[in-house]
Amino acid sequence: MRRAVSLVTDSTSTFLSQTTYALIEAITEYTKAVYTLTSLYRQYTSLLGKMNSQEEDEVWQVIIGARAEMTSKHQEYLKLETTWMTAVGLSEMAAEAAYQTGADQASITARNHIQLVKLQVEEVHQLSRKAETKLAEAQIEELRQKTQEEGEERAES
Repeated sequence: MRRAVSLVTDSTSTFLSQTTYALIEAITEYTKAVYTLTSLYRQYTSLLGKMNSQEEDEVWQVIIGARAEMTSKHQEYLKLETTWMTAVGLSEMAAEAAYQTGADQASITARNHIQLVKLQVEEVHQLSRKAETKLAEAQIEELRQKTQEEGEERAES
């Protein structure tokens, strides 16, 4: 029975490794998309008042495309995160089964692996949250600049 439980922990560990890798990739791609959108907002903000309406429309089309890309990457990573959480749950059950049958080494190895992948995923989550904060800051700056520009235009009229 210990051998069978060890095989189960090995299998769930492999599944967890694969889903962790895919999730980290997806979050990384999402984070890159957030930074791209942030950069576009900053460039747009720096050009406020210097573009004609056609140029502004063109820039907005690029921003809208980048926002759609970011949203798509976010949805992809959320789907993978659900699969990853299932893999974590399966690994935890396998570790518990190993412990209950006396396969202590398999249980310890599985639990250590679970802790490691949770830390890895949390690290990339922190990076994505940092990127989201920078995007929010860029959007606030764009609104502030636009409001200031509109106020100056009203004062001139």
